[in-house]
Amino acid sequence: MQVILLERVEKLGQMGQVVHVKSGYARNFLLPKKKALRATKQNLSIFDNKRIELEASNLKRKGEAEIIAAKMEGAMVKLIRQASEMGHLYGSVRSLDIVQSLEEIGFKVSRDQVQVNVPIKNLGLHQVRVLLHPEVSVTIQVNVAQSEEEAAVQAAAQAKGEEKLSANPKTQEVPDPTKAKTASFKSTTKPKAKNEGSQEPKAE
Repeated sequence: MQVILLERVEKLGQMGQVVHVKSGYARNFLLPKKKALRATKQNLSIFDNKRIELEASNLKRKGEAEIIAAKMEGAMVKLIRQASEMGHLYGSVRSLDIVQSLEEIGFKVSRDQVQVNVPIKNLGLHQVRVLLHPEVSVTIQVNVAQSEEEAAVQAAAQAKGEEKLSANPKTQEVPDPTKAKTASFKSTTKPKAKNEGSQEPKAE
């Protein structure tokens, strides 16, 4: 099925592009979420008439998302879960769990904005991407622990590690060819001495 994108869709295309997608993907996601229209002559005409309005709306939403991203960058949410002695969770952390935790610290996002690409099934700190706008995303930390105390220890260790890293950045010094040292050495070759026994022929 061919559709017209009404906004940028990751790994698919930019606003205004006509792309070919699977019918199920279009019917179940793109069309109901109003991210695209069927690529008919009528809809192409409608899009052309509304393009300026859509672009202006997109820029406004992008600006708002960038403000939220600046506040959310580096945020950490805490989830208390039961786990085995090996640290494996009894179950997994869902995107809905993260949505609820974000709301508790003042950020309201929808479930489909939280990108849990790899299921979280272990204790510890995990990085999760939050898509605030088709062109704006932010990475947060998900602190999964068995108790409040354990969560605090993990958060403190993370903060200490970041502090140590920023205090001792690893830099590799690149030698400056213009300042390369040249080795000085003395020649060990002695100049040839004149043969004392030989005499130059005298002119007659």
